[in-house]
Amino acid sequence: VRHTFYTVLAKDQQEVLQTLIPRRGEIFIKAGGGNVWQPLAVNRIFQTVFLVPKEVTDKNTVAEKLAPLAGISLEKIIEKLNDPQDPYEPLKSKLDDEIAQKIKDMNLSGVHFTPENWRWYPQGSLASNVLGFMGVKNNQRVGQYGLEQYYQDILAGKSGLLDSQKDALGNWLLMGDYNLEPAQDGLSIYLTLDQNIQYVVEQKMKAVMEKWRAASGCAIIMDPKTGAILAMASLPDFDPNEYQRTKSEDYFMNSCTQKLYEPGSVFKPVIMAAGLDIGKIFPETAYTDTGLVRIGNWTIQNSQQKTYGLSTMTQVLEKSINTGVVFVQRLIGGEIFKKYIEAFGFGSSTGIDLASETSGNLKNIEENKDINFANAAFGQGILVTPLQMASAIAAIANDGKLMQPYVVEKIVAPDGQEQITQPKVIRQVIAPQNAGQLTAMLVSTVRNGYDKVKLPGYFVAGKTGTAQIAEGHGYSDNDTNHSFEGYAPAYNPQFLIFLKLEKPQGISFASESLAPVFTDIARYLFNYYEISPEE
Repeated sequence: VRHTFYTVLAKDQQEVLQTLIPRRGEIFIKAGGGNVWQPLAVNRIFQTVFLVPKEVTDKNTVAEKLAPLAGISLEKIIEKLNDPQDPYEPLKSKLDDEIAQKIKDMNLSGVHFTPENWRWYPQGSLASNVLGFMGVKNNQRVGQYGLEQYYQDILAGKSGLLDSQKDALGNWLLMGDYNLEPAQDGLSIYLTLDQNIQYVVEQKMKAVMEKWRAASGCAIIMDPKTGAILAMASLPDFDPNEYQRTKSEDYFMNSCTQKLYEPGSVFKPVIMAAGLDIGKIFPETAYTDTGLVRIGNWTIQNSQQKTYGLSTMTQVLEKSINTGVVFVQRLIGGEIFKKYIEAFGFGSSTGIDLASETSGNLKNIEENKDINFANAAFGQGILVTPLQMASAIAAIANDGKLMQPYVVEKIVAPDGQEQITQPKVIRQVIAPQNAGQLTAMLVSTVRNGYDKVKLPGYFVAGKTGTAQIAEGHGYSDNDTNHSFEGYAPAYNPQFLIFLKLEKPQGISFASESLAPVFTDIARYLFNYYEISPEE
């Protein structure tokens, strides 16, 4: 079909081809409140230039004139022109109108054009790791990564069929009887992402990555009551219009859903949730911290080798005391702890509608060793994705209900029929009253633990994590991952924010690197959603 498309000149055959080739569905992003949408991925007609070598009389002249405009070497163009019997040689696709017109104005013999439909991303790199791109695989154009891959069949539509005789050149004979079944155009998808929030989040994360020279960054904004993703940024990003120029395939990966890390102290609310839910602890339950815990031949210490003495469970979160969460873990036991970890969604995919989500790795706690359970209590020795972490904390915000995250709000057929995504409850992980107690503890953590979170008038629940990075058989002495998770307004949450930096340089703790970014984004969202102060 593609060969015929380029070589036939008869108008009726081109019209038939347009009937046979489906139009790919488009992708839209929310643009503020109401039913307003902006395009993220659309179809656009570009000019494709091709050569007919047998029509070219002066190869060198044609090559010299085409090379600078097509961006192809003189030698390569001459090579394409070497076979005088060759009826067709593609030269360059996706020419913009200005370049195509310059080539047309030269009126070169043997140089022809044909219009061709290509994917176009009018907002460049915005949400690129969520989108993915249209690439070429096995000589076919298909969606790769992100939404373009996950929804490939829905977006692509279905090709039509033509049953007709052909002449000696392979052209269809349409004068006689033939059977034509038109193509079915693809469906379009409309996202839960908000264009304004997405832009702000990407800019804030790019700035903090540059400031602390981080290797990568990730940010997720979620509605904890529904699981709808309002923004998702994975950095570094790329321009899907120029994906071939991207430095590394790693840039195509969405680190929010596809890259694993040991979460560190942002995981501590999970063990607290388990302890509260089975009645082993209460916010005011106290224990005495001596600065370390010995388990067999292993010794677990607090960050910076600090000792806090008599401390409540709320203070354990406020001061991020490692021995405190180990105390809770040993109260509830390994098997129950493991049950709650899995109930919060760790170790399995969240089910988000994005390609190639990673499910995590809980191999360490499956060994049922006391030291592994103890380490997991403060987020070490287990591997999770940022989205799993965000979804788990969103469950605490949502009265203990774990929601399935999603990025597509509705799918719209060419005839206007809509399929609207309904929020889905995965399970009730902890009782609502226990989720409420934990929220109060996390509000206290923000107010008493993080002086860089300045949001007067609002109750904000949150927790940071500064996690060591595994290296060889131990952990790096220099590199860490920083995370900050929080939701607000804490007792009627409208949004959850999750932020992560990989290997920031020159700063020691997430409470210093990410707390200001969290504050800026939260303040923006309070204003954007017109959420009035509570105090």
